[in-house]
Amino acid sequence: MEDVHTLIIGAGAVGLACAAVLARRGEPVAVLERNRKPGQETSARNSGVIHAGLYYPTGSLKARLCVAGRELLYARCARDGVPHRRCGKLLVATDAAEVGKLEAIARQAATNGAEVTMVDEADVVRRVPAVRAIAGLWSPATGIVDVHGLIDSYRREAESRDAMLVLDHAATAIERRADGWHVTARTAAGATAQIRAAWLVNAAGLEASRIAALAGVDVDGLGLVLKPCKGDYFTLAAKYTGFVEHLVYPVPVHAGLGVHITFDLAGRMMAGPDTEYVTELRYDVDPAKAAVFGAALRRYLPGVRDDELTPGYAGIRPKLQGPGEPVRDFVVEDAGRHGAPQLINLIGIESPGVTASEAIAELVAGLIA
Repeated sequence: MEDVHTLIIGAGAVGLACAAVLARRGEPVAVLERNRKPGQETSARNSGVIHAGLYYPTGSLKARLCVAGRELLYARCARDGVPHRRCGKLLVATDAAEVGKLEAIARQAATNGAEVTMVDEADVVRRVPAVRAIAGLWSPATGIVDVHGLIDSYRREAESRDAMLVLDHAATAIERRADGWHVTARTAAGATAQIRAAWLVNAAGLEASRIAALAGVDVDGLGLVLKPCKGDYFTLAAKYTGFVEHLVYPVPVHAGLGVHITFDLAGRMMAGPDTEYVTELRYDVDPAKAAVFGAALRRYLPGVRDDELTPGYAGIRPKLQGPGEPVRDFVVEDAGRHGAPQLINLIGIESPGVTASEAIAELVAGLIA
């Protein structure tokens, strides 16, 4: 039986950010992770974009924590040498109706505290010559980050302050007793361990609903059951390496931000993600989707051929809203009012979760304090 002040379940970007921030207080902290390496699920399987905070509803946690988190993230990258690039992003409109949508996004971005500028067709071509659009929205604060480098930064800070990272341990039972939370965990080989904690932080990502339910929270009645939404990525042919200097996004769709052009720090170009609600966690990418991706890209990048797209990777978003349902905000709350005192639930932490990770951790620290 290990005793800690705070036990965090989940060692993705958000869980390890919580560990780093909470360990600064000098209380014993442990992180429980079911995989053998941290950051193997939602954190690592995305576009690696540092979001500026353009889209999110006024006053929402997504809006507030994205704007605060991006500044904390850039500062951390500069301080710890985490590879990143403040490359900027261009949202593009290909018809008059989309121009109106860009103008609405510009107003929302300004409300959220994100700097943006409307640009005309000539400026779009000047910034990204290969793109065809009649207008654009320029976001200079958007960037890309090496997510694994960011996760390593959080881990190093946490462990330097004596936080304990317990890998290959999946939580199988959670019980609230008079002396705190008792958590039983099992390894892939079947060995078990127990940890007792005064506070429990549920940062389990795709498993967050299950962990909350294990802790006695009525996730069905409270509308806290996740609806996993898969997103596939395709890699563009090598000839496209470095052909744009800025991220290029279409006008967003309901369940995501649309099939956009992004790149890694080596300049490799990728397209994605799409949106597909799934009932099981799977990471295959159907090569036949190249035609759908090609058609989406050609709306603003007319030269791309289907045969220049090859399957890349897939990620799964831990969404709280299902198909056609209104967009839901992050859930970051003390579950005491739901009968689980000193449990902090982090549920529905999809994009911009990586960008907001340290700001989320600061909020969690405030709830515990």
